[in-house]
Amino acid sequence: MQAASLPAISGWQWIRTGLRLFCKQPLAMFTWAMVISLFVVFAALTLPIGALLLPLLMPVITVITISACKHVEAGRVMLPSMWAKPLMQPGVFKKLMLMGVLYTVCCIGVEMIAVLPFANDVIDAMNVATTAQDITPLLMAMRKPMLLFATLYVPVAALFWHAPILVTWHGVRMMKSLFFSIIACWRCKWAFLVYGAAWALIFMFINLISGLLMTAGLSETIVDSLQAPVNIFAGGVLYCSFYPVYTTVFGIDNDAHAGLDHRDSAHA
Repeated sequence: MQAASLPAISGWQWIRTGLRLFCKQPLAMFTWAMVISLFVVFAALTLPIGALLLPLLMPVITVITISACKHVEAGRVMLPSMWAKPLMQPGVFKKLMLMGVLYTVCCIGVEMIAVLPFANDVIDAMNVATTAQDITPLLMAMRKPMLLFATLYVPVAALFWHAPILVTWHGVRMMKSLFFSIIACWRCKWAFLVYGAAWALIFMFINLISGLLMTAGLSETIVDSLQAPVNIFAGGVLYCSFYPVYTTVFGIDNDAHAGLDHRDSAHA
């Protein structure tokens, strides 16, 4: 498949299109974003099983999300029975789970490379934080491994960004889909840079407003209650923006009514 080389401004256009898609069916996409948020919370509360389950199911979540967006674009009302329909194609769920295993292994590998060199410093900082009842030393110790992890994770994310939908909609073999995905991300690297930076600023702005509200005298409980739906709304727009990323990068015919229930025809 041929990936386009898009300008940097495309990163912002993806977000705008994601917002437009979200507004077409806000209740459905808000609910889906809330389900994903609850799953992330569950994963965080059930370590280490949850930490393994999240990346394992990420390709499945990606396919469900982008397929739902295609239905929304076509003007179809998202019914409960439609969400899992893309996974019903013969062999698709198995392939996505295999991809999830590979993605999990890559994430674990990146985490080990990033954390192990600083393990002693992190352990010492944890001991100090526990004794002094101050999390600041731990946060300081985690800066370098987190920065290294973020740097190493970028190529992993590029490998798996488009791969699930290429396997599901176009029948591309898994290893070839990973190759197509990273090449596509490289060709649109400036657009992805703007896309990532814009989302980082959006969530930072939400946190900033929350901090200002607490400074103004609102209790932390009230602020958290207000921020939670805003975060889910932003997450819903983020997930909706995955669809225009895919269609514009691969130049997919934007006839959203075609291939909704079956694989789109494409040649690998």
